[in-house]
Amino acid sequence: MSRTVTLAITQMTCSAEPLENQDRGEYLVRDAASKGAKIILIQELFERPYFCKDQNPDYLQWTQPADGNPLLERFSALAKELEVILPLSFFESATNVFYNSMALLDADGSCQGIYRKSHIPDGPGYQEKYYFTPGNTGFKVWDTRFGKLGVGICCDQWFPEAARAMVLQGAEILLYPTAIGSEPQAPSMDTSSHWQRVMQGRASANLVPVAAANRIGHEDGNESSITFYGNSFICGPTGEIVTQAGRDEESVLASTFDLEEISKTRQAWEVFRDRRPELYQSLVENSCP
Repeated sequence: MSRTVTLAITQMTCSAEPLENQDRGEYLVRDAASKGAKIILIQELFERPYFCKDQNPDYLQWTQPADGNPLLERFSALAKELEVILPLSFFESATNVFYNSMALLDADGSCQGIYRKSHIPDGPGYQEKYYFTPGNTGFKVWDTRFGKLGVGICCDQWFPEAARAMVLQGAEILLYPTAIGSEPQAPSMDTSSHWQRVMQGRASANLVPVAAANRIGHEDGNESSITFYGNSFICGPTGEIVTQAGRDEESVLASTFDLEEISKTRQAWEVFRDRRPELYQSLVENSCP
């Protein structure tokens, strides 16, 4: 018995006006739904430009709690109307701290829960530790109307342990909303191919589809500037690219997967049957040899 689902990714530029970005995000979600998508991924922190280029205390005023959050309320209503799943990235305030978070909005508009980004970068142009406390939720998997989903946020994608932890919890698809582009300290460096290959490896090592939605456009900060390189993509369970956006075009791309057939393939391979957790103690140690 087949169990097919269509997954879509979007990518767009972000203006300085939050409502414009919300409107554009909604437009892309509706476009994706018109293509038959039931799981639709929007990029990381799409409500504003990527403000972590600089350390500016004024930007902390942009954060809001999950409860009563206008962004989440708007897109929850949209998810319910279109009967789609929206993993939605937002800047979350909690008691005395702030998080780079994702709310999993199911197809009935309900919020299944919150994931808080675990791996927080801190480098030129990507000064996220100034704004975000490392997440305290652990890696989560949600059993939604259209499949079991695991979601990491941007930098989480570089860590194989995160992907494996989610698949061990039953994730059938891994999703990564992202904001990545040029490196201000090394203008000639282009990490786009490396970034993509890392996630292809997450797919093939765990035998699940993986989708990444990145932003596009050039954004200037006070201390540095970043050109976001897009290249949002979906890959299949052996790491094969099935659809990919360009470096600077607004895009909505969709691919369909049979989760039942993928499950049979995953069970037939030895990557879970032959695991030896008793040999992996070094993975939970804090220091490197």
